[in-house]
Amino acid sequence: MSTDKIEISDSVYKGHSSIVMENDTLRLELVPLIGAKLVSLVYKPTGKEWLVDSGNRPLVAPAFASAFGEWDMSGWDECFPTIDSCRFESGVELPDHGELWSLPWSCKKTGVSIACAVEGVLLPYRFSRQVSLSAQDTIKLSYEVKNESKEPLSFLWAAHPQFVITEPTEMILPSDMQKLQCVYGGKQLIAGESYLASEHRYLHPEVTGNGKKFYYPDHATEGWSTLREQISGNYLKISWAVEKAPYLGIWIDEGMFNDRSVCALEPGIGYYDSLNTAVQNGTARTLEPYETYSWDLDIELGS
Repeated sequence: MSTDKIEISDSVYKGHSSIVMENDTLRLELVPLIGAKLVSLVYKPTGKEWLVDSGNRPLVAPAFASAFGEWDMSGWDECFPTIDSCRFESGVELPDHGELWSLPWSCKKTGVSIACAVEGVLLPYRFSRQVSLSAQDTIKLSYEVKNESKEPLSFLWAAHPQFVITEPTEMILPSDMQKLQCVYGGKQLIAGESYLASEHRYLHPEVTGNGKKFYYPDHATEGWSTLREQISGNYLKISWAVEKAPYLGIWIDEGMFNDRSVCALEPGIGYYDSLNTAVQNGTARTLEPYETYSWDLDIELGS
């Protein structure tokens, strides 16, 4: 099938203006008012929806600088310029999961893509994300951040997709990235300890009330990770250039914060979670005055 058959249209999602992009194989939907959140990501041949919806929680515009867990806990958000809240340079208090998820974005249909952008509130930057279909089965997210000040600007970024686990699912990582560092242990693990990825690669839909987060504790050697359902065969693979986004975080929530089992595969720039920590350990990215930085992420769906 040709990738020429791309339709981009205005729609409404749970009472909010949305934009839908689709071809014969994929359908995605985003809500500009709520952080340009991707709220739906469907593989049409099987009807598989990969993103968790808000369920019984209201989908409303969040209060700026509020706690992420107080809101809808759905879809795909962007974490920037931090994940954990922290006091940064000049006493700036950066909010939980960063600024972008709780801000309205400008989003424009270009004919073959959706161009989304937002200005920083507490720090002087412009963040943009262009959504396009690079192949019949692949979505491309093209990112750019620009420092709009006369001073250097440091940042951390992480994708934050909450992929819903509706059947037994295997998480697949590159073969030489099998040792993970725990940064949030939940009820059973110890933060700071290392664990084998093979011990945590099987995900289940059961809600246990537990949760855990890992990072690969160095530059990722390969830029990809995959979720593959073991019954249906549906799979989702994300890939990116590791020289641009060198790190990978993995968040597994079995109902500790969300109301369903979800997994977030999180390519990132800087680690772990706090911008302060990333600056101190030398993994944050720093932009010189008016400098820009760009990177891409691909999402392949199949069965």
